[in-house]
Formats: sequence, structure tokens, C-alpha cells
Amino acid sequence: MAQEQPARQFETLLYEKEAGIAWVTLDRPEVLNAVNLQMRDDLWTVMEAFRDDPDALVLIIKGAGERAFSAGADISEFGTAPSYVESRRARRERDLWGLMLALEKPLIAAIHGHALGAGCEMSMCCDLRIASEDARFGLPEVNLGYIPSAGGTQLLPRTIPPGVAMSLVLSADTIDAREALRLGLVNRVVPRDRLYPEAEALARHLLARPQQALRYAKEAVLRGLDLPLAEGLALEGRLAALALAGRQGRAPT
Repeated sequence: MAQEQPARQFETLLYEKEAGIAWVTLDRPEVLNAVNLQMRDDLWTVMEAFRDDPDALVLIIKGAGERAFSAGADISEFGTAPSYVESRRARRERDLWGLMLALEKPLIAAIHGHALGAGCEMSMCCDLRIASEDARFGLPEVNLGYIPSAGGTQLLPRTIPPGVAMSLVLSADTIDAREALRLGLVNRVVPRDRLYPEAEALARHLLARPQQALRYAKEAVLRGLDLPLAEGLALEGRLAALALAGRQGRAPT
């Protein structure tokens, strides 16, 4: 069995790994775990490490403190970043949300308190979302004369009914955990003190499955969303053949 590594403390987050499960804690509780440029860099490093680590099979993201998973982008940095051109270049070169969406391994968001703006969008980059009863979700960017730009306008209508997604984006309204569950934005709502145990139990449930089959299944669902039905079914057939061949220990013919 691989030796477990000690927790790694970054400037804005904590990365821990134990028995196949990686934990990322957003660690800026004094500002409700707002996502600043340093946190983006730290998350990029961690996501690459998780992607390349054969001993880390499922990742859980959570927020430090009692008030928030993440309240969104750190607005104190607005206007202090490099020029627009340089900012866009940096985002192309280090597309954090694209990296998260491209990961083959399962990601779980364990959400409490505020999950707003980039915090809500980060949770939608995860495959499964568990919320505590005090969680609240929203995309408030239009209130600031801006629009959701960490995937919110694209991920939300792919996760909940498009008409409801449009309403939330345009109104900047927030919804509570029960409404998020009703709409399908989260998979489960639990009492606050059960949030992390339930997230860990779900991760262990996934760990007990054949890992290659799990990755093929995730690929089939996510890639198929952007394909016509006939092409999606063809993709499913190819991946099913690969999974079957892997189970039988041979290359597909």
C-alpha cells in the first residue's frame, strides 16, 4: 500500500490525501473563501497533482470556516490585475475550470453556507455535489455590472432546466439547499454536521467501483452531452467495449 503523504499547506488552501481520497480545503475563511488570483494558482497546482497521482482516485472540495464554501471572486482584486489582454492570456494558459472539467477522476463538492459566483461555478465543475442545509447558491455577477465568467452561463443550463438557469443568471437571485436539490443542482442535502462524513462515504462508495469503468462512464456522460444522440450512442458503444475488454484483460478488437 502506498504511504500516505502529509497535508500540504498552500497560501490559500490545504491539500490532504488519505486512502485514495484527496481533500482540498479552500482556506480563506476571513473573506468567505473568496477566489483570488493566488487561489486560482494554488488550485491549478493541486488539480494537476491530483490528476497525475495514481494513489489519489477521488477528490473532495470543501470550504474552511462556518460561513461559506466560497462567496465567489475576490472583488478587492477587481482593477488590480494585469491588463485585460494579459489576464485573458493567463486564463487561456491556465484554464482552471477547463482542467477541472477534463479530469477523468470523480470530483465531489461538499458545500456549506454561501456558494456564490465563482464558488457556485466551481461546485458545478464537480461531478457530484452534497450540500448542508444552510447552503445557498447564486450567480450575482449582474449586480456588479458583469456576467458569470467561470462557466456559469454554460454549466448552469446544463445542470438544471435552461429556463430556470436563465432566471437565476438574469435576476442574480439566490436559492437555498432544498430548492437546489429540487432543481437538480445538488445531489443530496444533509445536516451541517453530516456534510463531510457523507461526502467521504460517497467517495468511498466510488472507490469501491472498478476505476477504469468509472472513468469511461464519466467520459461517456460528459462528452455525450455535446454530441447528437446517434454520435453519443456510438461513443457509448466504443467506451463500453473498452470497459469490457479491460475487465477481461485484453485489448478491444
